[in-house]
Amino acid sequence: MKQTALVTGAASGLGQVIATHLLAQGFQVVLTDVDITRAQAAAAELDSDSVLALGLDIRQPEDFAAALAATIERFGSLQVLVNNAALTLATPVMAIAVDEFDRVISTNLRGTFIGCQTMGRYFAAQGYGRIINLASLAGQNGGTASGAHYAASKGGILTLTKVFARELAKSGVTVNAIAPGPMDLPTVHALVPEEKMGALLQMIPVGELGEAEFVARSVALLASPQASFVTGATWDINGGLFMR
Repeated sequence: MKQTALVTGAASGLGQVIATHLLAQGFQVVLTDVDITRAQAAAAELDSDSVLALGLDIRQPEDFAAALAATIERFGSLQVLVNNAALTLATPVMAIAVDEFDRVISTNLRGTFIGCQTMGRYFAAQGYGRIINLASLAGQNGGTASGAHYAASKGGILTLTKVFARELAKSGVTVNAIAPGPMDLPTVHALVPEEKMGALLQMIPVGELGEAEFVARSVALLASPQASFVTGATWDINGGLFMR
């Protein structure tokens, strides 16, 4: 039986790379974004009957419930959730307004919580599931180029990963996180102006940005049935910026 994976924030950036790789690996993919038009455009690029595009605001429990129902209607079941969608801002900490802080936390941390809870209940009832949360190096070292609210939200995701992993392990559901460092993606280049990129690369022990495709491969590995003995873990992909 083919596995079906739902990827949030999959219309662009890392989420799109992950969705594309999962499709190439034989997964049926539910490609979601807060903007349904962008999700549909990204799905059209993949041009496959194994792709479903949905609008999904990760801050809303009813959106996750609706996405699950639509996925089951189209593909019959769901086995994998990739919590990737995030709001990335780089406002200096002393300039962050309370409303902006709340917006980032409610998107990144609350969104991951709702996804884990909603799909976790379904997976537990099925006796099988894989949840992969996209955390960040920022949640481990306080951030290299991102804002304090983003870093705090990603640190929270690392903790939620452990909590849900412990809760769902007895039901055949694994929950893991991947914490990428700076990737060679438009989002990173937007945060780090070209004139500052050299300084960033000097900070990275390996001296280069990471490959989004490798992160996608790691997601696929954690999403596989063979990954049953990995749960509550965080896989670091950061070029040596954070070492345990």
